[in-house]
Amino acid sequence: MNISKEGLSLIKSFEGCKLEAYLCAANVPTIAWGRTKDVKMEDTCTQEQADKWLEEEIVEYEDHVHKAVEMPLSQHQFDSLVSWTYNLGPSNLNSSTMLKVLNKGEYEDVPAQIKRWNKASGVVKEGLIRRREAEALLFEGKDWEHV
Repeated sequence: MNISKEGLSLIKSFEGCKLEAYLCAANVPTIAWGRTKDVKMEDTCTQEQADKWLEEEIVEYEDHVHKAVEMPLSQHQFDSLVSWTYNLGPSNLNSSTMLKVLNKGEYEDVPAQIKRWNKASGVVKEGLIRRREAEALLFEGKDWEHV
């Protein structure tokens, strides 16, 4: 399974695309569609490069979800988890209670677990509250675009 256009749309709507490096909410140098790998504050990129990076990196995050999740997933559940992992990283996925709950087959408890991850550097962030709500709704197959 690969991320769908809807899953990519969620990622893009919350990450935004900046062609000059900036510090994200977690104080990490970031560029393009939320890329943090090897980014320095003076970096710039083109829109074409930003799109290519996302296309390349999303495959890695799909793979992280495939490796970690032991239960069958629908497309919208997979999309939600790839977005979550893209934002929070595979280490957080692998150590999360969310993954433990999911791998026990307790699908109905996953949205609440998704929403718990709303902090950056220990501080609750409005943007993360909204993103986690959108990911939780997508996991449930519901409309997330008006969050």
